[in-house]
Amino acid sequence: MKVEIWSDIVCPWCYIGKRRFEAARARFAHGDDIHLTWHSFELDPNADAVATGDLAERLAAKYGMTVERARAMQANMTQVAAEDGLNFRFDIARSGNTFDAHRLLHLAAEQGIQDAVKERFFKAYLTDGESIGDWDTLVRVAAEAGLDPVAARVTLESDAYARDVRADERRAAALGISGVPFFVIDEKYGVSGAQPADVLLDALEQAWNESHPPAPLAAVSGDNGMACVGDECLVG
Repeated sequence: MKVEIWSDIVCPWCYIGKRRFEAARARFAHGDDIHLTWHSFELDPNADAVATGDLAERLAAKYGMTVERARAMQANMTQVAAEDGLNFRFDIARSGNTFDAHRLLHLAAEQGIQDAVKERFFKAYLTDGESIGDWDTLVRVAAEAGLDPVAARVTLESDAYARDVRADERRAAALGISGVPFFVIDEKYGVSGAQPADVLLDALEQAWNESHPPAPLAAVSGDNGMACVGDECLVG
């Protein structure tokens, strides 16, 4: 079974969605048969490499709300995350452009550790207050997840995987994906948002049952007269 997830590093719902998918997968009878791929999605492609200033103040200015309202939204998101075992620290979060982080995730996919690097990037931004657009930070935290730091540095200093990131984004647009996280299962089922684990589990089971229909029962020879068919049985 193939599961593809479009997400961005600076998307708190994406980290929550990751946890909920993991919970669903753990309960799914065929969880070990899932091939998972993370795809690139930039919520703010024009963001500076390293953003400065208070995150709540930037959000308030961007969306035309008060700083108090922005902080209240962050507090609510922090509470939601805690229910899924995550510790969000918006007070120390250092946002930035995520294009290079997505490039490293494509490198990580080639090395078979994409999910581990994705997890570390999420934690770096949403919990640890790391600057997710800074190259030195990206190399260090990716290495902590098992990515070769030399290969990571070489990737960042080139245009490697830039086309892959753009291809992910074009495919998202073709599929009508405008928000993340977005889950695509076996290229047939789409689930939008960080849905509860029960919803994700239902989607996994539905996709699996469609692609693995039960085999018809094998017939055992015998006297076909020893059965009722419709209203043809005579009882007496």
